[in-house]
Amino acid sequence: MAPELRKRKAPAPAPVAEPKAKRGSKAGAKAEPKKAAPKEKKAAAAAPPAEPEKADKTEEKKEEKKEEEIEEKKEDKGEEAEEKAAGRVPEEGDVLDLSQFEAEIELNDGTKTSFRKLLEESKEGVVVFTYPKASTPGCTRQACAFRDDYTNLTSTGLSIFGLSGDSPKANTTFQTKQKLPYPLLCDPSFTLIGAFGLKKSPKGTVRGVFAVNKEGKVLLRTPGGPEKTLNLVQDLVKGKKYPQFQQNEIFTLQDAFHKLDVDDKGYLDEAETIKATQASERLPYDVVRQTLKEVELDSSRRVEFEDYVDLIAKLRSGGQPASAAPPVPSKPSSHVSGGHGHASKGSISGKIHVQGSSANVTHTINEDERTEFTRHINAVLAGDPDIGHMLPFPTDTFEMFDKCKDGLVLAKLINDSVPDTIDERVLNRPGIRIKQLNAFHMTENNNIVINSAKGIGCSVVNIGSGDIIEVREHLILGLIWQVIRRGLLGKIDIKLHPELYRLLEDDETLDEFLRLPPEQILLRWFNYHLKNAKWHRTVSNFSTDVKDGENYTILLNQLAPDICSRKPLETRDLLQRAEQVLDNADLLECRKFLTPSSLVAGNPKLNLAFVANLFNTHPGLEPITEEDKLEVEDFDAEGEREARVFTLWLNSLDVQPAVNSLFNDLRDGTIILQAYDKVIPNSVNWRHVNKPPASGGELMRFKAVENTNYVIEIGKQNRFSLVGIQGADITDGQRTLTLGLVWQLMRKDITNTLSSLAERLGKREITDNEMIRWANDMSRKGGKSSSIRSFKDQSIATGIFLLDILNGMKSSYVDYDLVTPGRTDEECYANAKLAISIARKMGATIWLVPEDICQVRSRLVTTFIGSLMATFEKM
Repeated sequence: MAPELRKRKAPAPAPVAEPKAKRGSKAGAKAEPKKAAPKEKKAAAAAPPAEPEKADKTEEKKEEKKEEEIEEKKEDKGEEAEEKAAGRVPEEGDVLDLSQFEAEIELNDGTKTSFRKLLEESKEGVVVFTYPKASTPGCTRQACAFRDDYTNLTSTGLSIFGLSGDSPKANTTFQTKQKLPYPLLCDPSFTLIGAFGLKKSPKGTVRGVFAVNKEGKVLLRTPGGPEKTLNLVQDLVKGKKYPQFQQNEIFTLQDAFHKLDVDDKGYLDEAETIKATQASERLPYDVVRQTLKEVELDSSRRVEFEDYVDLIAKLRSGGQPASAAPPVPSKPSSHVSGGHGHASKGSISGKIHVQGSSANVTHTINEDERTEFTRHINAVLAGDPDIGHMLPFPTDTFEMFDKCKDGLVLAKLINDSVPDTIDERVLNRPGIRIKQLNAFHMTENNNIVINSAKGIGCSVVNIGSGDIIEVREHLILGLIWQVIRRGLLGKIDIKLHPELYRLLEDDETLDEFLRLPPEQILLRWFNYHLKNAKWHRTVSNFSTDVKDGENYTILLNQLAPDICSRKPLETRDLLQRAEQVLDNADLLECRKFLTPSSLVAGNPKLNLAFVANLFNTHPGLEPITEEDKLEVEDFDAEGEREARVFTLWLNSLDVQPAVNSLFNDLRDGTIILQAYDKVIPNSVNWRHVNKPPASGGELMRFKAVENTNYVIEIGKQNRFSLVGIQGADITDGQRTLTLGLVWQLMRKDITNTLSSLAERLGKREITDNEMIRWANDMSRKGGKSSSIRSFKDQSIATGIFLLDILNGMKSSYVDYDLVTPGRTDEECYANAKLAISIARKMGATIWLVPEDICQVRSRLVTTFIGSLMATFEKM
């Protein structure tokens, strides 16, 4: 924060820097001693006295205060009279005859110089503040005020000096005691003081300030108290920093800044700066936003007064006057983007190009995706008690991205897509306890967002909490899409829609059908309705096969023949037909995610979202028979929960292609071999591996078995327990054996993560017993008595032990008012959900869900404890 905006209090003999008073009057106006006096008393009272002779010191301070008040009253009453008595003195705007200022004067260190020489040696000019007597209270306050703002005052090249009639010895003592960074001029004869018109008759110094530029032009020549002299010089510096503004304009900007800074923090946050400036300068949000990116803010991203003035200066010099009304674009504003330090590269065909973290990196944002995802957020989060007041976000600006910064919008979106993922009680929110979220609060919230996104299957390899805080739009948009996609496709589940059984093809088993990725099931559903409509076409993707609108017309007609007609087929213009298709969808209350332009462009994300939403609201499948229902209910989902966790873990390693169906996707061994190479580097000789055909398709069985035999061989080399397991078991999709192998590989990954801890304990690796001992010790460290004997201990089901570990890891991190006794299933679930969210807030990667804790799935509980240990090592 530029110090000119801070208030200052009167110092005790050894003053501490305090914020100065805001400008209350124009240059040359009188100081306000009535306001200053109480502050001086308060400051003096707060100063700690020396240890001996407390009573004497108190009396001494009272005397000092009396002297100071008398001195300032004399100054205020005598300024005008002294000026008149001084005769002809330089006035502001005069140009000095520097030959008259060559008289010798001494610096406090004994150096001989002259005012002319000081001026010649300066970069831009000289500022001299005059004070009556060194080390007196008022003079100390004045000197320290110039000391505390020294960096700012000299930022434009002005040199600062103090001037009094004191001796070099007195001034040296004064400078040393108060640690003044500038020299003090000693003028016992009052020659220079008199030349400045600041001499008090018959002998003495009027407190004031005298400033001259390099050419000898008088910039300031004014008597005044400590605060007034500092304020005048600060205003002078601001005028030099911003020559495009008149001084009265700077005052106006300063007043506007103070009105926005209602809590007198000395800074504004980016969001409020953008909104306020958008209104005051009557410019579009994105124009102000992009211009603020060009202002050099510090790492805290706080907008201080100088930053605010710089922003206004850049906006007004951009060729768009403040009085001009903002343009109304026919398309969403797209010329502005970029997070912290990112610059827009312009919009081409609905694509927004933004510069990345370096000059050679650019990223692309699709305008339609930005618009539709913002619209989705507005719809699903409307009325939310924490963020509902901010909605709706404009769909044609980047405001939504800025609002994602603190993690709350993204956390709420995750819970909308996958309910109960985040226990919202652990989120940091503005309120009674936290007035305003700072960077630490935001980081914690975004830790929850990132780790929860991992936990529901989103790929977050290249995004961290810092990227969200820095508002890197392309990463945020990618995360938003994954969260929305997870919510839409997560409902394509035979448990929620048993009628999906009707999509099985001839000779296809339910097990084979459920191995299909959700996108393939959606395409199967789409084609099922096209076939029933006796339509001659099919779809194999969500882009080229749907962009002409014909297949959508048939699908909507098949789902609701009485409402949605086939009339769009008669329209030749594709954009007009797309509009008619979406009008039909609107009749079903399903006009969502797609616009005519994105439909015709064949945007795969938005078309997938449109079809998934259509399926979720209007599946159009006949209910299955009782006989079929029995087959669906009896379907053996052995190892389903562990398979879910192992799938998430494998995908977090960035294996390619991503795992969808664990048992099916591991059959040819290539995914497991990739995982081996990630967990145990260089363990795989890829020349021995058979790779799937580049054109697609599966490996022949004997080649797949060769790969899985190699998988078993590497496992044995790394001391995995694989007795009785053959490669063919993996290729045949044997669930128990596949789960056992993948678990040992995941356990090895946990062990590697804890290698530094093992080394410190003198162990080769961390065993289950060491993990249990650590967990029990951590519970005791937090003052709790809960403990376990194994990862199968049924007391884990209540969730309380895990919360006690978290409490031991970080004191007061667990609010025990939120913890239940765990007597019922509901209470156990609430505790487990709370433990998972707190762990993620700490930065832990947690794969399991509350049910895994409540059912004490020992392998998954082991992963939870292992992740906590790894997180604690980093804390």
